Amino acid sequence: MERAYNFNAGPSALPLEVLEKAQAELINFRNSGMSVMELSHRSKEYDQVHEEAQQLLRELLQIPDNYDVMFLQGGASLQFSMIPMNLLGKGQTGNYVLTGSWSEKALKEAQLLGETIIGASAKDSNYSTIPDVKDIQTSPTDAYLHITSNNTIYGTQWKEFPKGFDLIADMSSDILSRPLNVSDFAMIYAGAQKNLGPSGVTVVIMRKDLHDRTPENTPTMLRYDTQANSSSLYNTPPTFAIYMLNNVLNWVKEQGGIEAITSKNEAKAKLIYDAIDESEGFYKGHADKASRSLMNITFTLPSEELTKKFLTEAKKEGFIGLGGHRSVGGCRASTYNAVPVEACEALRQFMVEFKNNN
Repeated sequence: MERAYNFNAGPSALPLEVLEKAQAELINFRNSGMSVMELSHRSKEYDQVHEEAQQLLRELLQIPDNYDVMFLQGGASLQFSMIPMNLLGKGQTGNYVLTGSWSEKALKEAQLLGETIIGASAKDSNYSTIPDVKDIQTSPTDAYLHITSNNTIYGTQWKEFPKGFDLIADMSSDILSRPLNVSDFAMIYAGAQKNLGPSGVTVVIMRKDLHDRTPENTPTMLRYDTQANSSSLYNTPPTFAIYMLNNVLNWVKEQGGIEAITSKNEAKAKLIYDAIDESEGFYKGHADKASRSLMNITFTLPSEELTKKFLTEAKKEGFIGLGGHRSVGGCRASTYNAVPVEACEALRQFMVEFKNNN
């Protein structure tokens, strides 16, 4: 069976080379006589995988020494709670910029645990734009400023990040897709299932001095210092997911690192955005052009009937995951790192032909 053109929003495409490597090692990992899923998380064989994944992340993202790299569980959604539990003190506010559903959910969890404010919101535009950094309202009591760097549902992405704050970013859908200055952030977190690997592990990159803020009564497993001090091995980690993460990181390095990945991502997105922009209004992008995402391309067709026809015919041609989120409708092509250029070229051609025929 041929590989599908996988445009799923997440879990999403993985590099074929990574899948083939996992297939080859599945039963006997590095002559251990066991699958990596069977290894003790305290074993030397697994420890090498764990440490290599941490070091590769540091290398690829140029993470400074005063940051911890953690592999946690519970998805990015658990971080919505852990952040205020650990970092939002009495008399302080958590400042949230709303750019879509995930930032709304992060705010909702923080509101259960402390005081919050909304520094800026794009809700009035149906989340088709990213607020200008100059328009973000702040307060002297802000413990941190929280953003979602890329919005999978609406297809928008921050092009410029706020500076001068303890900035926390949910980068679940665009981490490792473009250059980044980690020092501009107090904390970055990302569920792996879009650009880093399969679901099951969440990467957290945190400036070490933030651990001093954690209240003493914070539960042990929900403390960042617990995880940092134990190298994310306080309890059994998701070993297979971390093994796959390590394989993906090695693949990124082999591709030429983030610069090479960025160039490919820009080329892939341009193929599809050009099909939208050159369609004479047949396809309409949801996101404002200045806020367009390189990872999630959202668009609509002239009618619901044509949308259904588009998705039905696309599926017959091997395109998977092109349906838009239920809250927005229309279509969405997620072009994460592992989606090959050839898949985007094929989608562009399909879009042009569908428009010409309809």
